Formats: sequence, structure tokens, C-alpha cells
Amino acid sequence: MKIVTICGSIRYSEEMMKISEDLELKNGYVVLQCAYSVNGYKYKDLDIQMLAKIHKKKIDISDAIYVVNIDGYIGDSTRNEIEYATKNGKEVIYHKSID
Repeated sequence: MKIVTICGSIRYSEEMMKISEDLELKNGYVVLQCAYSVNGYKYKDLDIQMLAKIHKKKIDISDAIYVVNIDGYIGDSTRNEIEYATKNGKEVIYHKSID
């Protein structure tokens, strides 16, 4: 089974949760997800730094990252995750929207 880490903008958290479910149920992937802000909670700088460090560790233990790029959007954090994954020999899979 392939282990993948979901990467993408938190603005698409609902979509990423659905995509994660599909990747597990339809593709048989083991999916590591990012932390999702609930109830409108805004992360502080230290929280963001800690979550970024944890997310890199998730990438380290993954076979691939799965980039959720709704409407082609890839933010700076996601670009950094793609670069990190690439430098560490991880496969990069881009989401393909089905309209």
C-alpha cells in the first residue's frame, strides 16, 4: 500500500478531507492528512511553525505527496512542500478535478 501525505491550501480543507477519503476507499492508499483548523480557530505563528515541521515528518515517512490544487492554486507553503518532497525523492501526485 502506498503512503501519501495530502498537501494543499487550508482554504480547501473540506475538499481535502473528501479527497483523502476517496484516496483511501477507492485507491487503497494510506493517507496522512494535515491538521485542519476547526471552528474558525486561527493558528498562531508558533503553531504554524510546529505544524510545518510535523508535516515535513509526514512527508518523510510517505512514499508520495498528493497535491490538492483546486482551480490550479498552489500557495507558498504547498510549493515548499513540493520542493521538500522532490528533494527527498518522493513521488508528487497532482489532483485532477473531475467536473
